[in-house]
Amino acid sequence: MDNQGEKKNSLLDPDEMFQALIKKIGENCPGMNLERIRDAYEMAKSAHSGQLRKDGSPYVTHCVAAADITVDMGMDEDSVVSALLHDVIEDTKLTHADIARQFGSAVADIVEGVTKLTRVQYTSKEDEQMENLRKMLMAMSKDIRVILIKIVDRLHNMRTMAYQSPEKQRSKSLETMEIYAPIAHRLGMQRAKWELEDLSLQYLDPAGYKEITSSLEKKMDELERFMDSVKEKIQTRLDAEGVKSTIYCRIKHVYSIYRKMYAQKLDIDGIFDLCAFRVIVDNIPDCYNVLGIIHDMFNPVPGRFKDYISTPKPNMYQSVHTTVIGSEGIPFEVQIRTWEMHYTAEYGIAAHWKYKMGSSVSAVREGDEDKFAWVRRLLENQQESDAQDFLHNLKIDMFADEVFVFSPKGDVINLPAGATPIDFAYNIHSDVGNSMVGAKVNGRIVTYDHVLQNGDIVEIRTSKNAPGPSRDWLNYAKSGSARTKIKQWFKKERREENVIRGREMLEAELKHNGLTLDDAQDPEAIAPILKRLSFSAVEDVYAAIGYGGITATRVANRIRDELRSKPDRKTALDKMSEAAERREINAKKSGKPVHGILVEGLSNCLVKFSRCCTPVPGDDIIGFITRGQGVSIHRRDCSNCKQLMNQPENQGRWVNVSWADSISDSYVTTVTIASKDRSGLVMDIATVLNSLNAKVRSLTARDTGAGLALTTVSLEVKSSGELKYIMGRLSSIPGVSSVGRNGNK
Repeated sequence: MDNQGEKKNSLLDPDEMFQALIKKIGENCPGMNLERIRDAYEMAKSAHSGQLRKDGSPYVTHCVAAADITVDMGMDEDSVVSALLHDVIEDTKLTHADIARQFGSAVADIVEGVTKLTRVQYTSKEDEQMENLRKMLMAMSKDIRVILIKIVDRLHNMRTMAYQSPEKQRSKSLETMEIYAPIAHRLGMQRAKWELEDLSLQYLDPAGYKEITSSLEKKMDELERFMDSVKEKIQTRLDAEGVKSTIYCRIKHVYSIYRKMYAQKLDIDGIFDLCAFRVIVDNIPDCYNVLGIIHDMFNPVPGRFKDYISTPKPNMYQSVHTTVIGSEGIPFEVQIRTWEMHYTAEYGIAAHWKYKMGSSVSAVREGDEDKFAWVRRLLENQQESDAQDFLHNLKIDMFADEVFVFSPKGDVINLPAGATPIDFAYNIHSDVGNSMVGAKVNGRIVTYDHVLQNGDIVEIRTSKNAPGPSRDWLNYAKSGSARTKIKQWFKKERREENVIRGREMLEAELKHNGLTLDDAQDPEAIAPILKRLSFSAVEDVYAAIGYGGITATRVANRIRDELRSKPDRKTALDKMSEAAERREINAKKSGKPVHGILVEGLSNCLVKFSRCCTPVPGDDIIGFITRGQGVSIHRRDCSNCKQLMNQPENQGRWVNVSWADSISDSYVTTVTIASKDRSGLVMDIATVLNSLNAKVRSLTARDTGAGLALTTVSLEVKSSGELKYIMGRLSSIPGVSSVGRNGNK
């Protein structure tokens, strides 16, 4: 699957390409019916006659190239035939019946499935991506070969993307990085995933890609000498120990290096583990034998050993990983696996899925159904999510690293990295999550937001009288499955509360856009939105916003766009406040947000949050240009801010700032609680904060005299809405007279 020389191959005569394909099949797949494959080629060649690719070559060369990749992956005869025909229904006059008549219904269904993935147009990119993903998941649940052919199709298109326009190069590369590479990863197709990522990076950040490849070329002689030396040492030792093995060594792929450089803010000289070694043996006992030998030869790096043989990844990947340091002081990774594991790691599902030749029903090896249960779970999760949320959850469920934890009985539970006890509880069953009242990890009571680590033993405490999940759990749950089940509970149990909450959230978002709630109830604006979102009434929209099924931002944006599309509704657009329009202009003028803040006219400037008023997302804010310390962010109602504004020497040092559209960080703020001084006050405050899973930085209380007390709490929140909810709960504590924020008069 090397893409070197692809431009040359794409210009070859298609007959020559097909003859090379037939030769490869004859050498590697002796059981395939070559005449049937030849008939498929002739059908594709005839159907695509006269059609050309962007490079000027006959279109059928793409079909042959796709079939060639399926052979490299070790896929079955029907897959090769389907790859040759994968575009004929979409781009020619041939029909499902035409294909079924000559090649059987299985091939016809695969080709039709691939075609259906790209036919529908949608009003927004999120809706289009969600619907395409939904169709992919449905197709995968029926016949996994549909998505395999689609990945093969996209891989060859990315190899030949040089002939497309810059705009198409970028849009297709972004789609590949966000959707196709994660799917290839989840299917265990690591070789395809790596190539898709590297090809996409080439167009998404050509300067970064060029910098890495150029640096690697300069270091290549040195790296090759190092790899040859280490490989020879390992091979000599294993031969002496009587272990039959094959050793490969490679440089990490470009996108992997790119991610590490970006995440750790390093240049390529700061990345030491550029080299990786793979030792392939005949059986599992030899894997652990080799591990011991490697650790005897080199110093292992603590915490960098992973055993994916005893605990395979969800995508079927198995290997033992260890990172060691050689005599040169250079760390490198060693992966140890059997040949079966190696083939599975390279080609994933294509190496595991077996078919009855000529049958429309796939014959799956025992246990494979469980391996693909995640497809059904993703389909179920999609039913309760809006497009944006579904895409976010999908990327977590399909692309996140995993953490392996244990139940008290020793069962292994696989969760996405960063998962909490909430994810664990809902992974067991919805009822366990809904009735959870506490959790223990390794025998110790933990909070709901406790991040689970590999090897943790997790115990969930439940009660029949449990009040059900808190809305805050949505902030702590990492997996899409847990978030969906929490939303389902709120949808079912708290409709009235959802309607009230959703109406308030939408009203606030509309106000942010200079509109009112009346605009949301305007029949002309809301009717098409209700139809598109499959709701029958405005209250259903409120309820969906309230339980988290759709975001207030998306509904408000659609109402605004609907009003904009009607020429006779100028008055509605006139309602957009200058502040809202200025916010949009600021976002365009500013660079990337820093700590969730966009500064008008400035990009990548130093931003700090003032301690006097500790603003959080949702607050009305303004920036003050300090001397040598960047821009200080204040709430507009901050008393210190108002004093600074009145000082003549500070004129001209104020700048408009705004919160970014998407904020995931937490922000530290301070509240003060005025109350009667009584025994147990601090305990009551701490109990309320703990029940809300509030992240408390500090809590101090002091006697102010006359039987009164003042308690100061520093805590982390994600928004002003979350802060108001916490302050409301604190206000309900007996004896509390007021709860306020720093900076207010």
